[in-house]
Amino acid sequence: MPQMIFVNLPVTDLDKSKAFYEAVGAANNPAFTDDTAACMVVEEGSIHVMLLTHAKWADFTTKTIPDARTHAQVLLCLSADSRDAVDGQVDKAVKAGGKADPTPTQDFGFMYGRSYEDPDGHIWEVMWMDPTAIPAGEPAEASA
Repeated sequence: MPQMIFVNLPVTDLDKSKAFYEAVGAANNPAFTDDTAACMVVEEGSIHVMLLTHAKWADFTTKTIPDARTHAQVLLCLSADSRDAVDGQVDKAVKAGGKADPTPTQDFGFMYGRSYEDPDGHIWEVMWMDPTAIPAGEPAEASA
């Protein structure tokens, strides 16, 4: 069985967050969704985002939930198939109420990336890379 990742994010408004993630392409898995949490499938069989109300989040840790609009703990990054797909994903996020480009756009020719914030301020980077164009002997720079 391939390894899967479940990114858990605390959210202030579960319905608003579900709608946002659906608008950027994730599908809700109702088997793991209730009034305290929602499982959003980004990539079937491998990438899932668990949206957790603050009360539900407290079931997992007693640590304080930082405001992701003012504090950053992680930068999440997903790959895309092209530069246009990167821009398209950011455009979808903005149309759904997200904020475009909270981190600098990265353009190294063979690699291109942008980012967006979800309604709670969690930063998602979207990047495209042409592995055939990476200069020989030089490491690729990326946040992911």
